[in-house]
Amino acid sequence: MNVQAALIGTPSMSSFDFALSVLRVSLGGTMAAHGYHKIFLGGRLSGNATWFERLGMRPGAFHVRVAAGTEILAGAALALGLFTSVAAAAFVALMLVAAWTVHRPNGFYIMGSGWEYTFILAVTAVSIAVLGAGEFSVEHLMFGSNPLDGWTGLVVAGGVGAVGGIGQLVLFYRPANAEAA
Repeated sequence: MNVQAALIGTPSMSSFDFALSVLRVSLGGTMAAHGYHKIFLGGRLSGNATWFERLGMRPGAFHVRVAAGTEILAGAALALGLFTSVAAAAFVALMLVAAWTVHRPNGFYIMGSGWEYTFILAVTAVSIAVLGAGEFSVEHLMFGSNPLDGWTGLVVAGGVGAVGGIGQLVLFYRPANAEAA
């Protein structure tokens, strides 16, 4: 038995599928951790609701719950390789809203709290949607393949995610109200 088979449990898994799994689990776990943090750490739900209000996302209590729940669910789904393109679309929507409401005024670079990090998370999620979940995923176990990868994955993750994020901003982002608060 070779090292790959011993570590992964299947001699047929390619280095591509292994790398894709590591990337999926890392990105998904990071997003889920952000949702967990909003609920249980730092300012918790109440403190984050106040922060969301100050950012202009009203009502803050509603939006922090939606954001935290979406981060946990989309992160877990991406990590598992389940509904990968839909999970990636949620990443895009979340990161677009975060980039616009929190990071946009600070420029690109993360050192100044710019939108670099949100951009990288969104682009990586879209790239995973295009590539598909890979062999070591729930999608592969259940369906054998994902019909929503490739160009369809790009449209679902990028297009649906952008529409979702922009829609949320159009419906709920009220920066003038935030300045008055």
